[in-house]
Formats: sequence, C-alpha cells, structure tokens
Amino acid sequence: MKVAAGTSSAAAPAAAVAVAAGGEGAVYAILFALGFSHMLNDTIASLVPAIYPLFKASFSLDYAEVGLITLVYQCTASVFQPLVGLYTDHRPRPYSVAAGMGFTLAGLGILSTAQSFATLLVAAGLIGVGSSVFHPEASRIARIAGGGQHGLAQSVFQVGGNVGSSLGPLLAAFIVIPHGQGSIAWFTLIALLAIAVLSRVGNWYKRRHLAVRTRLRAMGGAAGLSKRKIGWSLAILLALMFSKFFYTACLTNFYIFYLMGRFQMPVETAQLYLFAFLASVALGTLAGGPLGDRIGRKYVIWGSILGVLPFTLLLPFVGLFWTGVLTVLIGVVMASAFSAILVYAQELLPGRVGTVGGLFFGLAFGMAGIAAAVLGILADHTSISFVYKVCGVLPVIGLLTAFLPDLDRRRA
Repeated sequence: MKVAAGTSSAAAPAAAVAVAAGGEGAVYAILFALGFSHMLNDTIASLVPAIYPLFKASFSLDYAEVGLITLVYQCTASVFQPLVGLYTDHRPRPYSVAAGMGFTLAGLGILSTAQSFATLLVAAGLIGVGSSVFHPEASRIARIAGGGQHGLAQSVFQVGGNVGSSLGPLLAAFIVIPHGQGSIAWFTLIALLAIAVLSRVGNWYKRRHLAVRTRLRAMGGAAGLSKRKIGWSLAILLALMFSKFFYTACLTNFYIFYLMGRFQMPVETAQLYLFAFLASVALGTLAGGPLGDRIGRKYVIWGSILGVLPFTLLLPFVGLFWTGVLTVLIGVVMASAFSAILVYAQELLPGRVGTVGGLFFGLAFGMAGIAAAVLGILADHTSISFVYKVCGVLPVIGLLTAFLPDLDRRRA
C-alpha cells in the first residue's frame, strides 16, 4: 500500500497505520475483543461508586470519605497511565493489557472482604492500577486494528467501556445491594474472563504488529503546525477534558444521592436512573468517533462540549421526569467528545500514540477523582443540589474550541 504523491504529512499517519495493519483494513474481531474487554474492565470500575451507599452505611462514611475512595482509585488510574504509555511507545508489551487485569482481580478480592476504610482505599487503588495498565496499550492496539479509521476504532473501544460503566450500577442493584459485600467476590469471574480474552489479543498483537511499533515516531507533529501551536492546542484539549470530566464525575458519583435527597427516591430506583445516564454515555461515545471521521473532529468537539450547556443549566431546576430526560441528553451529547478529542490529540502527535492515550485517559481518571473529592467536600458544606448548580456552567469552557486548528481542512 503506497501513499499517493502529494498526500500531506498530516494524512500520512493514517496511511502508515493501514500499512502497519498489513493492508487489511479494520480488524473487527480485535476491535470487538478490545471493546468487550473494556466493557468488562469498566463494569468492575463502575461497580465501586454504585455500591457507595452500601459502604457509606456499613462504615459510617461521610461524603468527603466517599469522595476520597474515588480520589484514590482515579489517582492510581491516572498517575501511571502516561508513564505506561510513554514506556510502551518504545517497548510495547503485548500481554500488558492482560497483566493489568491481574491487579483488578486482586482489588476485587480485597474489596469483598474489607473490614476497614483503609482496606477499602487499598482495594480501590489496586483496581485503579489495573485500569492504568490496561488503557494506553489497549488504545494503541485499537488504533492499529482500525486500519486508518481512527475515530471508528476509538469509538468501538470506548463504547465497550461506557457499556460496562452502565452495567456496574445495574449489577450492584440486583446483586451486591441485596446480598451484601461478600457478593462482590463473584465479579472476580469477570476479571478472569477479561484476562483470557486479552491474552488472545496479545497473541495477535505480538504475531502481526509488534514489528511496526515505532514507525510513526519519525513523522513529527501535524502538518504546518509549530511546536508552540501544538502545545497550545493540547492545552485547550486538556481544558475541554476538565470541563467534560468534572461534570461527568458530578453525575457518576453523586447522581444517586441527588435523586435520593431531592426526590426521596429509593436507592434501587436511583441506580436504574444512573444506569440510564451511563447507557446514554455509551450511545454518545459510539456516535462521536465515526461522526468525527465524517465531518471533522473539531466540529464534534465544539457541538459536544458547548452544546450541552442549556441542559446542564436547566437540570437543577426541573422535576423528576425532566431530570431523567435531561441527564440522558447530557450523556449522549457530552460523551461524543472523548473519541474526537483523543484522536485529534493523536493526530497532533502521531508518533506518540501510547503517550497521548496514557496522558488523556490518565487525565480523565485524575480529573474525575479530584472532582469527586472536591465536590464531596462542597456537598458536605452546602448541598448536592448546590453542587449541580455550580457544575452546570462548566460547559462554557467549550468556547475554547474556536482556537483549535482545523486539522481536517489542513489535511485536505
């Protein structure tokens, strides 16, 4: 497969990845295996906040301590991800994705038997380490398996995680809440299944694609952009990530408490509402990547972050019915941004796929963790409803999208 004469260097990375894939286009079996494994990983991850009411009652926790559990998980999941991505850019490890699930397996075992708050923190930290090892290299494999359809590949990979995030609260409502903390041990079977699937993915990666691990590094940054422009663009993307994940953390971690406090809703019903929100996030993620491939990633980012502003501003002031409707709309619209942001960043730095993946996945986890802790403290001193009013203005940061260069137009 040759890159035609006159093709810009911004288009070259896509062609090079297609070459790396052996000219076979998207390898859907691998993409679906990665998406399925991501679903299993994030099912476990979303189980933790879904059973906060159980731990809050059993260990007499306040909101700040609930936020601290999330902070420990998100920080261990974020701090190591850029380091893992940087390391695997130079020395890919085909079986690291399976090995990462081993930490998750250990964390689940400890979580099911924890007798103190400190042990809960250790368990949450181990589950976070598992995610930090899994995401950067899995994202790289997905990009290679996409055969040049980068938005599609990231959407398939990420939608698996979003589906898993929506399943965690559902499983918590029907398994953990009725049967207690010990039933968490059943979820170790999910971790074992993920290890088996990811071992097969590692075999494929080692056999067919390990030899091209550094091919893109010599390509430099996006065509026609200075290092300063690339740096400012990355800073804007990080600000957009802050807006998205701070608000998402507000819903993911405190939506159950918001519904219980404002509408006197029982915890089982509130978990179903959380499931609906997380399912809408999965739908938005699935749409965002292919849409970015078609119309341009900048436009998807613009519409996703800023477009959700009317809904977030209205949410704290509506009744129960419209609360459910608005949170679903927020989930669909806001979630479409992440695939576009990630692929846009990879196109800014096409030779550093693992580093970019680790940085952005890591920041996503870290920002969500910091948000959970900060918003938990704010909720303790004010109210959950006040927290939702404050967070409603965050999508205004989407205006910064106007300063991003249009990479698709440059490539054309």
